[in-house]
Amino acid sequence: MSSEHMQIGEVATRTELSLRTIRHYEDTGLVTPSARSQGGFRLYTESDVARLMVIRRMKPLGFSLDEMRGLLEATDRLDSGEELPEAEREALLDRVRGYERAAAEQTEKIRVQLARAEEFAAALRERLTRVPAP
Repeated sequence: MSSEHMQIGEVATRTELSLRTIRHYEDTGLVTPSARSQGGFRLYTESDVARLMVIRRMKPLGFSLDEMRGLLEATDRLDSGEELPEAEREALLDRVRGYERAAAEQTEKIRVQLARAEEFAAALRERLTRVPAP
């Protein structure tokens, strides 16, 4: 096995994703192992790990598998090194910008939820300090 390839266990550790989740993302076409060992084990590269990290970051923001796929397809095209027609390049960039806006909106919603949760926890702590000792 090449030192540039990792088995799924190492990838799971590095991405903090379960083996089952990584296999699910493979089954849905979001990530494909770059190679297989002679024994048939999945082998991944740093690029595969980076792709899984994009997926991992999108999931808690509520992006669907199709939305994840759409972003990955757009960034794959933009990063391909291929000379793209200007109209296609701009369309891909607009798509990525849309994902960035959606991520920013979701992040703001989560900040509001977190602030409310912190206020609630503080209110409970305050209430507990007012409970008389037995």
